[in-house]
Amino acid sequence: MSVIQKIQERQKWVFGSIAFALIIFVVQDKFMSKGSLFGSSSTIAKVNGEAIDYADFQAQETLTKQIQQQQQQDVDEDILSAQTYEYLVTTRMLNQEYKKLGLVYTNKEFGDAVASNNPPDWFRQQFSDQTGAYNPQTASSKLSEITSQIKKNPNNPQAILFYNAVLQPTTDAELGKKYQALINGAIYIPKWLAEKNAADNSAHANISYINVPYTSVNDSSVTVSDDEVKEYVKNHSKEFETKEESRQIAYLTFDASASPQDTASVIAQLNALKGEFKAATDIKTFLESKDSKLGYSDRFLGKNIIQQPAKDSLFKLQPGEMYGPYLDAGDYVVARMVGIRTIPDSAKVRHILVETNERSQQGMTKVREDSAALKRLDSAIAEIKAGKKFDSVCLKYSDDGSKFKGGVMDFFGQGAMVESFADSSFLGKVGDKKTVHSEFGYHYIEILAQKGSQPAYNIAYLAKPIQISAETDDSVKNAAAQFAGTSRNIKDFYANAVKLKKSPITVGGIKENSYELGNPQSPGYLGKNRQFIKWVYQNGVGDVSEPAKFGQKYIVAIITTIDKPGLPGVETARPLVEQKIKNQKKAKIIADKIKGSTLEAIAQNAATSVRQADSLSFQLGSIPTIGLEAKVIGAAFNKQLQGKISPPIAGETGVFVIKSNNIYGVASAGGNLEAKRKGEEMQLKGNVMRSSQSFEPLRKAADINDYRFTVLK
Repeated sequence: MSVIQKIQERQKWVFGSIAFALIIFVVQDKFMSKGSLFGSSSTIAKVNGEAIDYADFQAQETLTKQIQQQQQQDVDEDILSAQTYEYLVTTRMLNQEYKKLGLVYTNKEFGDAVASNNPPDWFRQQFSDQTGAYNPQTASSKLSEITSQIKKNPNNPQAILFYNAVLQPTTDAELGKKYQALINGAIYIPKWLAEKNAADNSAHANISYINVPYTSVNDSSVTVSDDEVKEYVKNHSKEFETKEESRQIAYLTFDASASPQDTASVIAQLNALKGEFKAATDIKTFLESKDSKLGYSDRFLGKNIIQQPAKDSLFKLQPGEMYGPYLDAGDYVVARMVGIRTIPDSAKVRHILVETNERSQQGMTKVREDSAALKRLDSAIAEIKAGKKFDSVCLKYSDDGSKFKGGVMDFFGQGAMVESFADSSFLGKVGDKKTVHSEFGYHYIEILAQKGSQPAYNIAYLAKPIQISAETDDSVKNAAAQFAGTSRNIKDFYANAVKLKKSPITVGGIKENSYELGNPQSPGYLGKNRQFIKWVYQNGVGDVSEPAKFGQKYIVAIITTIDKPGLPGVETARPLVEQKIKNQKKAKIIADKIKGSTLEAIAQNAATSVRQADSLSFQLGSIPTIGLEAKVIGAAFNKQLQGKISPPIAGETGVFVIKSNNIYGVASAGGNLEAKRKGEEMQLKGNVMRSSQSFEPLRKAADINDYRFTVLK
């Protein structure tokens, strides 16, 4: 997501009080002229020489946390810290650029926006009426009234919070739009380029070729020296050069998962609780008192909704009967059949939804208070009861997309809807009307029809996780500590690993301010552990860690490499480039063996065959059954090689020799050249808008000093 999008998302969080929202007219000039809103305590970063104070960082982090909590999102402190840093650095960098360009967002512009039919999003949300309509005159009248009240108390302590939560993001977003508009205005596709693109996109070729894959030469027959790795990295410096230091570790794991004795202990505990569980009348309270991993929802669910691994056995139970303990992922479970009833297979309803929360990529966002939502829904119900058509009332009041078809939700299964909505639709009878609360807001639901029937089960689950005992954990930790104690250098570390029949796992690219070790998609991924990363940066090459806990395992690690800013060292670069260098050497070996004046002769000498590739597209750049081969495609469309045998071409997968038989154009799919030119231009502008392409050059050129490692404890 681009920075502009992040700023716009931040604007969606608004405060419940209208009066609070209007502090802008009192505090803007006061705060805008003072720079930082907080006293400087220490510097967390510098962007082109301009400091970002730790106090500003802390305030922004606290604010973002409040926003996430308001939107009912889980807050990950490490990710929050990293996001806050990136946000402050990027906005500071952009504001420096805005200043160079003379871009400003004035009070008058804000005032004009408020008085128009297109105000800032947060202002529209605060001042729209019950139907969602925004009236500039009404908003201006309320603005004057409340501004007068606020001026009587200009030292409102919430003013600073509002500045950071609403005013500054609004200003940043509007300046970002202006900056983006300047960039978009500079994007232009000239006629000659459109003509070339059209010709390239329509170009096709037919070739005959042979391919000798790199796999035909054994890897063991080709060696790569450290000097060759260094040379390759040097020749491709733009690809490998970094601005930050990174480090690499190798580690051994010691499994700390539960032992058979730990498992037996959980099973015994559940068996001892069976009698109480069966006799419990208040099931929810009982499960809570026993710290059950699964709570009780008191719902009747169809077979397709219940996902317990032992469900076939559960469905055979009668009310009051129990089953288990049985294993469900990492838990042991005892199930009690509470009740069985019949429900429809599917239901058809119509409804009106008045939202209190709206789902977005960032989670649930509060859009309306419960009291306001209920008041709005009551108005809709009153109009229906007064004789107005459901369709028209739904269109007027509902926030759900179904309002354009009368609020009708055609036949759906129980699992297609949120719990309260599904229960109302499947447990009621046709004709029932009911107000229901869900995570999205308040629904007025009428059941129109139901089809089929199926058994539904109300099942309670007493679940306990399989936990490692202190004895098991201590045993594993002691084994890891013994290894660490006898492996105080690189030689001993690897020698002792061999004795234990363990293979060290490598994790590289560890940055000073990383919050997790490795890539989540890689087998060496360890997860989050800031304290361990700090240890990596407080020690040097050859230092061995004490046992560190990661999930259900302990690790002992050794620092193997420190890559300073610039080009990486051999140990870091080798895994990235060794195969590429080997392929280069293999290409020379294969090319030296290619002999013959015709493709057929070359194929015979290379123990392969001549193949054909028809209708190759210059635009796509790939060969059927082989894949992307840019060099081969380039040769296929080289008119100087047409009808001739090419020299050996070192491709991605092997060495090719080709003969271009024909190059031709395919008729255009339609449309005039000017329309296509404008289309390409719009697509390019859209790509820039949807990504961070316009910001990356600024980031690469910026002088950014990061002091988080020493400032953040």
